[in-house]
Amino acid sequence: MIRAVIYARYSSALQHDVSIEDQVRSCRNWINKEGWTLVTSYTDHAISGSIRLRPGYQKLLEDARSGEFDVVVSEALDRLSRDQEDVAALYKHLSFSGVKLITIGEGEISELHVGLKGTMNALFLKDLRVKLKRGLEGRVRQGRSGGGLGYGYDVVREYDSRGELIRGGRKSNEAEAAIVCRIFAEFAAGKSPRAIAKALNAEGISGPFGRTWGPSTIYGNWRRGTGILNNQLYFGRRVWNRQRFVKDPGTGKRMGRLNDEREWVIEEVPELRIIENELWHAVKERQKVVREKVLAKNSGVRAERARRPAYLFSALLRCGECSGGFSKRSEHHYGCSNARNRGTCKNMLTIRRDVLEASVLAASRTA
Repeated sequence: MIRAVIYARYSSALQHDVSIEDQVRSCRNWINKEGWTLVTSYTDHAISGSIRLRPGYQKLLEDARSGEFDVVVSEALDRLSRDQEDVAALYKHLSFSGVKLITIGEGEISELHVGLKGTMNALFLKDLRVKLKRGLEGRVRQGRSGGGLGYGYDVVREYDSRGELIRGGRKSNEAEAAIVCRIFAEFAAGKSPRAIAKALNAEGISGPFGRTWGPSTIYGNWRRGTGILNNQLYFGRRVWNRQRFVKDPGTGKRMGRLNDEREWVIEEVPELRIIENELWHAVKERQKVVREKVLAKNSGVRAERARRPAYLFSALLRCGECSGGFSKRSEHHYGCSNARNRGTCKNMLTIRRDVLEASVLAASRTA
């Protein structure tokens, strides 16, 4: 008896689980028609096909290697992946495990399908990105938001004559705008981003997306326009297309890349201005002074590139009090990042790096 499994996926959060149900029903009908035995179904909800690290997809590959089934049935090849390299890798792994891949749209997948459909799916994604970017640029040039909701603003719900939602409308949120003004004023007066973040957290004031405040949330990166102090929308100017994102083929994570300034789209939106001219320029002047000090300290290396080297347990340590990260507090010591940067943890204990590494390695030898 041939053991079959189903894979179903939809990519957009604007879609819903009915799409998954429809795909599974079509595939189940195919399996019943062939007289096969359905073992299980693997599903991924609201995840793009260009992302390899999908829970259902990874579980399918794991079970294929374990010989849990003989055939994979899906609605179409692009449900499994839209990345040309991933399609080829999937076919290679399934073939090695003796598993056939069948889609309702293409039938049994062969090397020819992998080459042609993989190329078509990759071109589809590229064309989709171009059209999406064109549509967003048109919206921005009309004085509306190209996406995302910055701290200090609310979404405006507007509808056209046909009752369809007009996207991109924003208005100032008075309570959050007051916090933005406070941050700018305190920084201009000489207060550090860390001190500002700790004070806001101590008062129970929520940061962007309801999270706690941190120094990077406030200071950000001036080149990329991130962080409260670098958001030009507070100055009544919307800057769009400042950066693009590319996927690292090794990790699958998106990495930001700064675009040429000639590609930026800049529109004046005085109705959204929160910070007055004098305060804005006072903050920019102090940021310039801080950058010059950092450059002098790091022998001309920019702050974002003047990073400490990675050690044996970098990014692996957690605080026993708050479960936050443990990072370098000094040249030789680790400490709780939340306690130092946010003031949301009371654990001020530190541990020497050499002592930590020796203890963990000694324990691993005797385990």
